[in-house]
Amino acid sequence: MQRHLLIAIAIAVLLLAAVPLLLSQGLVNAAIQMLIAALFASAYNVLCGQAGMLSFGHAAYFGIGAFATVHAMNAVGGAGLLPTPLLPLAGGVGGLLLGAVAGWFATQRTGTYFAMITLAIAELLHALAPHLKGWFGGEAGVSAMRMPSLGLDFGSTVHVYYLTLTWVLACLALLFFFTLTPTGRLALGLRENGHRLAFLGYDVHRLSVLVFAISAMFSGIAGGLQVVSNEAANYVVLDAHLSAAVVLNTYIGGVKVFLGPALGAALMTFFGYAVSDLTQSWLLYQGLLFVLVMMFMPEGLAGLFGAAARLRRRIGTARFLPVLAACLAAAVLLAAGTAFAVELLQRMFSQDYRALAAAQPGGAWPPITLFGHGWLPAAASTWAVPVLLLAVGGAVLLGVQRTLRGIGAGEPAEPAVASAALPTGESTA
Repeated sequence: MQRHLLIAIAIAVLLLAAVPLLLSQGLVNAAIQMLIAALFASAYNVLCGQAGMLSFGHAAYFGIGAFATVHAMNAVGGAGLLPTPLLPLAGGVGGLLLGAVAGWFATQRTGTYFAMITLAIAELLHALAPHLKGWFGGEAGVSAMRMPSLGLDFGSTVHVYYLTLTWVLACLALLFFFTLTPTGRLALGLRENGHRLAFLGYDVHRLSVLVFAISAMFSGIAGGLQVVSNEAANYVVLDAHLSAAVVLNTYIGGVKVFLGPALGAALMTFFGYAVSDLTQSWLLYQGLLFVLVMMFMPEGLAGLFGAAARLRRRIGTARFLPVLAACLAAAVLLAAGTAFAVELLQRMFSQDYRALAAAQPGGAWPPITLFGHGWLPAAASTWAVPVLLLAVGGAVLLGVQRTLRGIGAGEPAEPAVASAALPTGESTA
């Protein structure tokens, strides 16, 4: 199993290295943002998924890392002890220092109180930033330029992409190594039962501050990479929207799998890049996806892949492929029906359409152009389309569930000895 995982990781790295050769410059820019979002989500997951501390203000450390990097760019000009490829280190130091201070205060409490303290710290910083113009540049922010270094000019998107890719892969490797260390293992104890750790003699507060600072440090590196890419930083990077986005991305990807948050962040960043120009309702789709994941896939998208692999091993490839095809068909039908209804309603209630309808003689509703076709909102046939798509998709999904129940009922029960041999809390996965 480990051999297959290593092969898959090697293939993924090779594909990432080939991105500038395969995609346009616009898509390479999107890939840079996906990599940065993946690192930010993975850094956040050290605190949230591994240590069980839900932070609502992690944009503070991303933003401080961004401003520390932009000031370092202006101070050293990408030369000396801090050449351009090492500039994200300034962001890591900024995130680490703020994380250590903020973490010392926030980890005095746990649960909801901890989450509210992290939110308060981030909002306080966001409110102060416009007034501290020497540090944050006010409304205009702070700008800088990437300078040539180590024989590279860093003037092209390709150079920035490979710099970002190198940093992200190195940071992900370090984060994974951290999960294997004794401190990383103790962080799991914080998530499961902090009181038991304290009873065993561990300094729970010091451990919490350490995990918080490490998560903030790598978040600062992600912010530094953002500045290296954009050559500017504005106090918008401290906004609560960014803190909410990393929480959504992490849980959509799956907090129990190391690369789950990176997967979720990359997919949702690409989703925003690809869909935001097509519809004004893309945030609604993102929210719907989050709700569906929390309700039906609590382990996230990464957990869905793991469940599919376990199902294939249980029922065999021959029976698994039709089930997979049916699930994909149901997902496409349900997504199409939802998108049709949402886009139709969004256009119906828009100000432009209402003004157009008011100008029509007799108050008639003009047709709405959607998917290359004109649809009459008052016609029953228009609304029959999303209803039919949703009904067929739901029926296919119910059929898959019945099929799986039938397969499970027809299989012999596993011996009791096999399940009894496993310690409590472990599984064969």
